[in-house]
Amino acid sequence: MMDIIGEWVLPLMVVYIVVFGLYKKVRVFDCFMEGAKKGLKTVYDLLPTITGLVVAVTMLKQSGGMELIAKAFSPVAALLGVPEDTVPMALLSPISGGGSLSLFESVLKSDGPDSFLGQVASVLMGSTDTTLYAVTVYYAAVGIKNTRHTLYAGLAADFASFVLSPLFVRLTLY
Repeated sequence: MMDIIGEWVLPLMVVYIVVFGLYKKVRVFDCFMEGAKKGLKTVYDLLPTITGLVVAVTMLKQSGGMELIAKAFSPVAALLGVPEDTVPMALLSPISGGGSLSLFESVLKSDGPDSFLGQVASVLMGSTDTTLYAVTVYYAAVGIKNTRHTLYAGLAADFASFVLSPLFVRLTLY
């Protein structure tokens, strides 16, 4: 049933938009073309930012810098009761969703989703966001240069997720 609905949602939405536009006497194709031009301009404006972010993350991972940073944070993680294997994922999550997802997948493959580590990684993955990526891309898209407290609040939320995910797993599942 859901497969059938999934196949028909997009075509029905397109038909609805065109019919509604015609009913309201809006030049639908002209509006579409104007939106497409604005979208391409936005992509063009964001391309240097995204490219720089991807290059920086790749260099950090390939150079071994991420492992060094994770090792430096391991004593803090041990003190807080956070599994050491989740430290690289917590560090990469604010920067790269794809990178943290690959680390998450490796945790699930090595330890399993029902293990304590797998459950902590699952909670951490579900409760963190790509803070630096979001701030960089979204603020660059609208031309905001001063992020004020956004970055600090987002990183604080990511840190809270890092610290509280093992506690949450212990309280609710063990």
